[in-house]
Amino acid sequence: MVNTTSIVCSTQGCWGSDKLRLRLCGGAVFHPPIDRVECVQGVVKAPGQTGRINSVDIMKIPKAVASEFSTDEMPEATSPTASTYDERMLANYVPVYVMLPLGVISNDNVFEDRPKIERQLKELRAAGVDGVMVDVWWGIVESNGPKQYDWSAYRNLFALVQECGLKLQAIMSFHRCGGNVGDEVTIPLPKWVLDIGETDPDIFYTNRKGNRNEEYLTIGVDNQPIFDGRTAVQMYSDYMKSFRENMSDFLEAGHIIDIEVGLGPAGELRYPSYTGTQGWIFPGIGEFQCYDKYLEAEFKVAATNAGHPEWGLPDNAGEYNDTPGSTEFFGLNGTYLTEKGKFFLTWYSNKLINHGDEILDEANKAFLGCKVKLAAKIAGIHWWYKSPSHAAELTSGYYNLRDRDGYRPIARMLSRHYAIFNFTCLEMRNSEQRADAKCGPQELVQQVLSGGWREQLEVAGENALSRYDSNGYNQILLNARPNGVDKDGKPEQIMYGVTYLRLSDELLKDQNYKIFKTFVKKMHADQDYCADMGMYNHQIGPLERSKPKFAMEDLLDATKPIEPFPWGEETDMKIDDFEGVISNLIRKLFSMFK
Repeated sequence: MVNTTSIVCSTQGCWGSDKLRLRLCGGAVFHPPIDRVECVQGVVKAPGQTGRINSVDIMKIPKAVASEFSTDEMPEATSPTASTYDERMLANYVPVYVMLPLGVISNDNVFEDRPKIERQLKELRAAGVDGVMVDVWWGIVESNGPKQYDWSAYRNLFALVQECGLKLQAIMSFHRCGGNVGDEVTIPLPKWVLDIGETDPDIFYTNRKGNRNEEYLTIGVDNQPIFDGRTAVQMYSDYMKSFRENMSDFLEAGHIIDIEVGLGPAGELRYPSYTGTQGWIFPGIGEFQCYDKYLEAEFKVAATNAGHPEWGLPDNAGEYNDTPGSTEFFGLNGTYLTEKGKFFLTWYSNKLINHGDEILDEANKAFLGCKVKLAAKIAGIHWWYKSPSHAAELTSGYYNLRDRDGYRPIARMLSRHYAIFNFTCLEMRNSEQRADAKCGPQELVQQVLSGGWREQLEVAGENALSRYDSNGYNQILLNARPNGVDKDGKPEQIMYGVTYLRLSDELLKDQNYKIFKTFVKKMHADQDYCADMGMYNHQIGPLERSKPKFAMEDLLDATKPIEPFPWGEETDMKIDDFEGVISNLIRKLFSMFK
């Protein structure tokens, strides 16, 4: 049964002194059809509107409108009836977002399959999903030349998402799509950037053998003015400023709720240490990516200033598919434990943190004053987590050991920008992993989320691989509320949101869709979909200016290991997929007789 509540608000100054009645169906606001809409302080008005109201043509005028009204902006509005929600349980509500297909906007900057996406978005909305996440590709929007931005296709997509009653998380995707697990399309960096790389290949990350990776520009060119007079950081900054300028109506309407800033390959703050296009295969340890001329020069200066001009970059760390024990650097009593190894790893990881800090500072300037959250994604490098050297994490730039926390310094850096800490591999369990890879996804998630909470951050996350089974969903539910729901209010540890990867035909198939709907309901603590984010303590105020930059000593202080918060054995919102188990059993029985 759908709960319906009427809201009556004054529209004086718009259509005379009439009143506009909106209906809340399970919390969603449905607008009357109007031609051109603007929203100011919760009042809907149509400039010059008299007489008959025409229906909106979203494709012709992809104009953002306020898709929901907060109670503080509309004093006459009423919240959903008391019977709709249990307010104490609503404090346990974790919103669910779904990542859209990587190629929803084509390489030619066209929103091609609108009817299919519209149908899928409506199915997500029917499942109670709160919103969607979408990559906004640099390689598409600025493909025609420096500062030549074309946002038209994304505006049409955003308008459709809003029309379907879903909120939006936008990723500033400054990386190439293609080469990572799950990459079904190829979207390169802008051609004019790649052209610069033809004459200066050192703008790309480089391994010890000199192989270039065109997935993301090396940190070494962050402040090099070699891109038609701009540095890499300036290019990212200009892109985000243009996004704000061209999407201002969607931002003002509260449709876009967070901006995830891409900080590396796959949009994650890391080095491209494990890439399929370079020949990496799970569970290889990967390779350090700092052998371009820019980073080599920076390391030489750092080593000289430290009194060791003779130190060079590692030459004994193995290759992509090695095991830790087969290398001198990561092996028993390896180089990583020596003074030289510690100096390198500190430099390597600090470069990564500073890179994220610098770009997030630009993002903060670009979106200052907008009612939006910033976010950054950190990769879940769970293989070799249970080996002494944590080799795969170290090559990725996460200097994490048993006696050194490599993630909490990142969390501390994010805290100065009021950014959400978005982590991956929430669905993974140790028992599902290869024993020889010494994986520890459960302990890794526990460590990282705990560090984020201790730094007073809002922690969000996503699954690394698409899952449609109750085991995967139950693990996500456990991580979202590690100690279960609190029937008296908000739990001490609760995730700010979870983004499911990814929207597909497979997700929306019969049994998969059914169990997904159950998952969403459990994430919502068995409450109905709630459109008013304030009701579950997710109010978004104007973005404030970033706090002062942390001194290196403050970041190093965060490396001291602290015991993570306790985790329950299993979620108290468990999904029992009895029908799915029976269906699988029947399929197996039939297959035996084929």
